[in-house]
Amino acid sequence: MNGHFTAAELRERGWSPSMIRALLDPPDRLAPNPVFRSAAPARLYEVERVVLAEETEAFTALRDRAERRSRTALLAAERRRGETFAALAAIPIMVPVLSWDALTRKAVDHRNHRDAERAGHRLDHIPDPARVADVDGPTLRRWAVNYLRHELTVYDGALEELSGRVGRAEATRLLRRRTYEAIARAYPRLADECGRQLRLRETDAG
Repeated sequence: MNGHFTAAELRERGWSPSMIRALLDPPDRLAPNPVFRSAAPARLYEVERVVLAEETEAFTALRDRAERRSRTALLAAERRRGETFAALAAIPIMVPVLSWDALTRKAVDHRNHRDAERAGHRLDHIPDPARVADVDGPTLRRWAVNYLRHELTVYDGALEELSGRVGRAEATRLLRRRTYEAIARAYPRLADECGRQLRLRETDAG
């Protein structure tokens, strides 16, 4: 039996890095990295030696231990994922109802404030303050939804709470959907814009 296995091929056969270190290292050959010539050389292991090692009790014991650890880690990850969603479900998404005039005025002020902040971070950006009377309907509705989502709901704070949690990506999508649905219920005239933004963000995420 001739030839060699790479470390990647060994992993496909059920070898973990620690198992390779314990039973096979040092490698039988070192070869130039086939992708990046300046990278560390590829470690090669003789096929016959690998096959013989896989027939030993030591290999079986190490493989069974690795599988138990993997199952334990998976169960722990599922538990933490469940905790993430339980915490998210407990967060109420409340949207205060303002008059349309008050909402649009605050939304434009919010947009102008963010526009001015952007100029502080980008030298090529010139602030362009807007007035409610000069903003077209679709843009005004977009700014209103943005204002409500970022300033009048727990959306941004909840995102920070999700940071680093298992299941964060899926929980973020659920939080985003719940927030847009809450805004649409509170402001039916913004329902179409909420749906548009949700579709856009879900497409970008996925």
